[in-house]
Amino acid sequence: MESIQHKTVSVNGIQMHIAEKGGEAGDGQVILFLHGFPELWYTWRHQMLALSSLGYRAIAPDLRGYGDTEAPSSITSYSSLHIVGDLVALMDSLGVEKVFVVAHDWGAIIAWYLCLFRPERVKAFFCLSVPFRPRNPNRKPIETLRAFFGDDYYMCRFQEPGKIEAEIDRWGAKEVLKKMLTSRKPGPPCWAKENPFGLNPELPVTLPSWLSEEDLDYYATKFNQSGFTGGLNYYRALDLNWELTAAWTETVVKTPVKYVVGELDSVYTTPGIKEYVDNGGFKKDVPLLEEIVVMEDVGHFINQERAEQINNLIYEFISQF
Repeated sequence: MESIQHKTVSVNGIQMHIAEKGGEAGDGQVILFLHGFPELWYTWRHQMLALSSLGYRAIAPDLRGYGDTEAPSSITSYSSLHIVGDLVALMDSLGVEKVFVVAHDWGAIIAWYLCLFRPERVKAFFCLSVPFRPRNPNRKPIETLRAFFGDDYYMCRFQEPGKIEAEIDRWGAKEVLKKMLTSRKPGPPCWAKENPFGLNPELPVTLPSWLSEEDLDYYATKFNQSGFTGGLNYYRALDLNWELTAAWTETVVKTPVKYVVGELDSVYTTPGIKEYVDNGGFKKDVPLLEEIVVMEDVGHFINQERAEQINNLIYEFISQF
């Protein structure tokens, strides 16, 4: 881990922390890793070490609002246009014309927008967990999610500023992160108003083999420093994204894509997603989608849980280009 270098770059009006490893590889040999919620660049530690050893330059930022990257206070500063703007500015600042993108969870959502907005900057996209979701021109996302899953659905629960942050403060960042990172419950995540994380001091969460106490401490330390509001603001900007992306309704993603997901993943097992992925809808919207990989007995945090397999699949995919 000591061989991973860290620096801060000025992009799109904010200071962004990036971790990187690997030589000054030319265009086509740079991998941009994009993390999700509630994570950091650190989620890619295994992939960065493995892929840099194969000759790639691995770059993993803390996205806007996370870790050591600046966190603007306004919810409207977390739109897809802002985040993609950060990434394009990052590539420009590093002198990189095109990248391979490897992304998970919210990172994958941002990567889909990057493929829509600036396809010429993406050589290929290795996508974990969150498939492309075409824009519904008739209904805003939060209204739709509330109608399907109710107020307890986690994205709905996140909407009121300060509310879920207060619950995190009540239980402590480390306990909340431990519960979220180790959850393997399939289906749409629903969080009750009282004790949304389902924590019970008498039933402590056991860490799996792929997540050490040291790993958890790293996440907890960073979230204790920066808070969770930045990451939560991505959810609070969902309806804003819908408004801003009207011009991309029914746009096809023309980037080569590999999609890998765990069979227990809470996204994949949410009603409607598996059907979209498996029954041709996904392939219609992403015509250069390669054969999908569904990993047995794997949860949401797949790149950490099955690091070696994911490393091999990434290399197998991007080495074609």
